[in-house]
Amino acid sequence: MLAHFLNPKTNNRTDEYGGSLENRVRLVRELIEETKDAVGDRCAVAVRFSADEEGSDDEPVIGEYREMIEMLAELPDLWDINIKDYSREMGASRFVREGSLEAYMSYVKSITSKPVVTVGRFTSPDTMVSQVNRGIVDFIGAARPSIADPFLPQKIEQGRIDEIRECIGCNICYTDDSTGTPIRCTQNPTMSEEWRLGWHPEKIAPKGSDSTVLVIGGGPAGLEATRALGQRGYHVLLAEAEHTLGGRVSRESELPGLGEWARVRNYRVHQIQHMHNVDVYFDNLMDAEHVLAIEAQHIVFATGARWLADGRGLYNLTPLENFGPAQQIFTPDDIMAGRLPAGPTLIYDDDHYYMANVIAELLRNRGVPVTLVTPDSTLSSWGGKTGEHGRVQRRMMELGVEIITSHGLVAYNGSEAQLECAYTGELKSIAAEAVVTVTLRARNSELFHEVERMLEGDTEHRPESITRIGDCEAQSIIAGAVYSGHRYARELDTEVDPDNRMKYDRVFFDDE
Repeated sequence: MLAHFLNPKTNNRTDEYGGSLENRVRLVRELIEETKDAVGDRCAVAVRFSADEEGSDDEPVIGEYREMIEMLAELPDLWDINIKDYSREMGASRFVREGSLEAYMSYVKSITSKPVVTVGRFTSPDTMVSQVNRGIVDFIGAARPSIADPFLPQKIEQGRIDEIRECIGCNICYTDDSTGTPIRCTQNPTMSEEWRLGWHPEKIAPKGSDSTVLVIGGGPAGLEATRALGQRGYHVLLAEAEHTLGGRVSRESELPGLGEWARVRNYRVHQIQHMHNVDVYFDNLMDAEHVLAIEAQHIVFATGARWLADGRGLYNLTPLENFGPAQQIFTPDDIMAGRLPAGPTLIYDDDHYYMANVIAELLRNRGVPVTLVTPDSTLSSWGGKTGEHGRVQRRMMELGVEIITSHGLVAYNGSEAQLECAYTGELKSIAAEAVVTVTLRARNSELFHEVERMLEGDTEHRPESITRIGDCEAQSIIAGAVYSGHRYARELDTEVDPDNRMKYDRVFFDDE
């Protein structure tokens, strides 16, 4: 309402609260003054105010808003500055760089003596300190970074910079606004579990036995399980089939705009490297005999999942019969491994999040013509929950990607793709030299089942437990994999009452 009073486009009043700038600011002024009169010196009064007239990715348009702040400059006890474009203020790292509000609100400090705070996806302490030292702000507002690491200010103060779980800007924390679910964080799996399960973000109960734990797979689930188990004091053996750690995080962070996601890997690798009770084995493609020969008391399978190449997904519940030739079908795994189509390509998005459109961006940057097809009524619909939807649409249009919505891919013969209208069933064909299918992922659980079968027979070593975590257990987003790995590590050798999960770690949490 107050913003509508300030805006001449929405304020059509002809009395003393409309018309001139002074009149339009009058209600805000009176509210500040009367609030301060009411509270006296018992508390400070902060005013949140947009510093710009309209959002722009090129350069800010300040308009009358500088004059408005000048008219109210000394009234509040604190200025909390934001901007009109919420997709920039709350922008995901793929589209919005750190400290992105500076160009919009850098003038505010020059026209008021009162302290100023702003946000802007701050993650690096260097960026925060830079804005304070240069007189841009007095305080840093850090909501998402504090979700990723609630002890961020303390770690900065104590010089423990390397221990910060730095926000990756994926906006998974923001999705609960539209899903009505508990807030989650890709970097901090304890988010929302501090009370329900008593999970402290920094502390964890010591090990419950002298067991050795073998973790197979160094992706997000395996890394978090290894890190948390190591923190508890277990002897952990981490076996990774590749020469580097990170799994899907390492692969996806090479895609356009997702570079900051590598922090999921980097934070955990850094922690593990300083744990003397954790041993990491690279280039270790294990079979069932090798797994059991290690004689670990607990075996954890974090072998991830792979993208399907048969068209099966939410729209096509069974694999497509007329789908080929195979050398012209690509999956996200192929793209991330460097196998790319060269000619006009159809990307079929039945995942509805980020993967299809970042692949489209990658191919367009290489000059490949792209048509993006989805059975949904809008592109990247799940991206709306992370605040990216509009920016995804614009990016695709700017890159010249042809978008076809409300159509499912039902056949491909190597030169033409057949599309089916999701509403009428009407068929149409479009030319394509290649198809990238972004549909479902299948669990890489073959090794787990192979070990299961061996344990059904005679074998010298029988572990106390074998467990699947992460995408190997249930395909999910990266935050789900991290959470799964952390939960396993928390619950190992711990009695968990399934009817009262809150109590099992409560004693340790309350010791703080």
